Amino acid sequence: MRVLIVDDDFYCRNMLHEIMKPYAQCDIAVNGEEAVFAFKKGLESGNAYDLVCLDLVMPEMDGQQALREIRSIEKDFKVEEDGAVKVIVTTMLDDRKETHDAFFLGGATSYLVKPIEESKLVKELKNLGFSV
Repeated sequence: MRVLIVDDDFYCRNMLHEIMKPYAQCDIAVNGEEAVFAFKKGLESGNAYDLVCLDLVMPEMDGQQALREIRSIEKDFKVEEDGAVKVIVTTMLDDRKETHDAFFLGGATSYLVKPIEESKLVKELKNLGFSV
Protein backbone atom coordinates (compact mmCIF):
# COMPACT_ATOMS: atom_id res chain seq x y z
CA MET A 1 0.00 0.00 0.00
CA ARG A 2 1.23 3.49 -0.85
CA VAL A 3 0.03 6.35 1.37
CA LEU A 4 0.30 10.13 1.15
CA ILE A 5 0.07 11.84 4.55
CA VAL A 6 -0.90 15.50 4.25
CA ASP A 7 -0.79 17.68 7.35
CA ASP A 8 0.82 20.99 8.23
CA ASP A 9 1.33 19.96 11.86
CA PHE A 10 4.66 18.19 12.49
CA TYR A 11 3.33 16.11 15.40
CA CYS A 12 0.25 14.93 13.50
CA ARG A 13 2.30 14.01 10.41
CA ASN A 14 4.76 12.00 12.47
CA MET A 15 2.04 10.29 14.47
CA LEU A 16 0.25 9.15 11.30
CA HIS A 17 3.56 8.06 9.79
CA GLU A 18 4.41 5.97 12.87
CA ILE A 19 1.00 4.28 12.76
CA MET A 20 1.08 3.66 9.00
CA LYS A 21 4.70 2.63 8.40
CA PRO A 22 4.24 -1.06 9.34
CA TYR A 23 1.51 -1.32 6.68
CA ALA A 24 2.53 1.05 3.92
CA GLN A 25 5.12 3.06 2.07
CA CYS A 26 4.43 6.59 3.28
CA ASP A 27 5.16 9.94 1.70
CA ILE A 28 4.51 13.25 3.42
CA ALA A 29 3.22 16.62 2.22
CA VAL A 30 2.94 19.68 4.48
CA ASN A 31 0.16 21.47 2.60
CA GLY A 32 -2.41 21.01 -0.12
CA GLU A 33 -0.16 22.27 -2.91
CA GLU A 34 2.50 19.68 -2.10
CA ALA A 35 -0.19 17.00 -1.87
CA VAL A 36 -1.61 17.80 -5.29
CA PHE A 37 1.88 17.86 -6.82
CA ALA A 38 2.83 14.50 -5.23
CA PHE A 39 -0.49 12.92 -6.19
CA LYS A 40 -0.13 13.97 -9.82
CA LYS A 41 3.49 12.79 -9.96
CA GLY A 42 2.40 9.41 -8.60
CA LEU A 43 -0.14 8.98 -11.39
CA GLU A 44 2.31 10.19 -14.04
CA SER A 45 4.96 7.72 -12.91
CA GLY A 46 2.56 4.77 -12.70
CA ASN A 47 3.07 4.59 -8.94
CA ALA A 48 -0.27 5.97 -7.75
CA TYR A 49 -1.26 6.34 -4.12
CA ASP A 50 -3.76 3.91 -2.64
CA LEU A 51 -4.67 6.18 0.25
CA VAL A 52 -4.42 9.85 1.16
CA CYS A 53 -4.71 10.94 4.82
CA LEU A 54 -5.69 14.58 4.39
CA ASP A 55 -5.93 17.37 6.96
CA LEU A 56 -8.56 20.00 6.16
CA VAL A 57 -7.07 23.13 7.73
CA MET A 58 -3.69 24.00 6.19
CA PRO A 59 -1.87 27.02 4.76
CA GLU A 60 -1.24 27.56 1.04
CA MET A 61 -4.10 25.28 -0.05
CA ASP A 62 -6.55 23.75 2.40
CA GLY A 63 -7.63 20.13 2.39
CA GLN A 64 -11.00 20.82 0.75
CA GLN A 65 -9.35 22.46 -2.26
CA ALA A 66 -6.64 19.78 -2.42
CA LEU A 67 -9.29 17.06 -2.44
CA ARG A 68 -11.18 18.75 -5.28
CA GLU A 69 -7.92 19.05 -7.25
CA ILE A 70 -7.03 15.39 -6.60
CA ARG A 71 -10.43 14.28 -7.91
CA SER A 72 -10.00 16.56 -10.94
CA ILE A 73 -6.57 15.05 -11.67
CA GLU A 74 -8.10 11.58 -11.50
CA LYS A 75 -10.64 12.65 -14.13
CA ASP A 76 -7.84 14.06 -16.31
CA PHE A 77 -6.05 10.71 -16.06
CA LYS A 78 -9.33 8.85 -16.70
CA VAL A 79 -9.16 6.98 -13.39
CA GLU A 80 -12.34 4.93 -13.02
CA GLU A 81 -14.46 5.59 -9.94
CA ASP A 82 -13.71 2.15 -8.49
CA GLY A 83 -9.97 2.85 -8.91
CA ALA A 84 -10.05 6.29 -7.28
CA VAL A 85 -7.73 6.91 -4.36
CA LYS A 86 -9.31 6.44 -0.95
CA VAL A 87 -9.16 9.62 1.13
CA ILE A 88 -9.40 9.71 4.91
CA VAL A 89 -9.96 13.27 6.03
CA THR A 90 -8.14 13.91 9.32
CA THR A 91 -8.94 17.07 11.19
CA MET A 92 -9.37 18.59 14.61
CA LEU A 93 -12.63 20.08 13.43
CA ASP A 94 -15.62 18.01 14.46
CA ASP A 95 -17.76 20.16 12.22
CA ARG A 96 -20.83 19.01 10.31
CA LYS A 97 -20.31 21.50 7.46
CA GLU A 98 -16.68 20.47 6.98
CA THR A 99 -17.69 16.80 7.05
CA HIS A 100 -20.52 17.42 4.58
CA ASP A 101 -18.26 19.37 2.22
CA ALA A 102 -15.49 16.77 2.36
CA PHE A 103 -17.85 13.90 1.54
CA PHE A 104 -20.39 15.39 -0.79
CA LEU A 105 -18.40 18.09 -2.53
CA GLY A 106 -14.91 16.62 -2.40
CA GLY A 107 -15.44 12.89 -2.57
CA ALA A 108 -13.76 11.91 0.71
CA THR A 109 -13.99 8.23 1.60
CA SER A 110 -14.00 8.58 5.38
CA TYR A 111 -13.36 11.00 8.22
CA LEU A 112 -11.42 10.74 11.49
CA VAL A 113 -11.16 13.42 14.18
CA LYS A 114 -7.74 14.15 15.68
CA PRO A 115 -5.97 13.04 17.69
CA ILE A 116 -6.00 9.88 15.59
CA GLU A 117 -5.96 6.69 17.63
CA GLU A 118 -4.11 3.76 16.09
CA SER A 119 -6.97 1.33 16.72
CA LYS A 120 -9.48 3.62 14.97
CA LEU A 121 -7.21 4.17 11.99
CA VAL A 122 -6.47 0.45 11.61
CA LYS A 123 -10.20 -0.31 11.85
CA GLU A 124 -10.91 2.28 9.16
CA LEU A 125 -8.20 0.84 6.90
CA LYS A 126 -9.82 -2.60 7.22
CA ASN A 127 -13.25 -1.09 6.51
CA LEU A 128 -11.81 0.41 3.32
CA GLY A 129 -10.54 -3.01 2.23
CA PHE A 130 -6.84 -2.65 2.99
CA SER A 131 -4.89 -5.62 4.38
CA VAL A 132 -3.47 -4.55 7.73
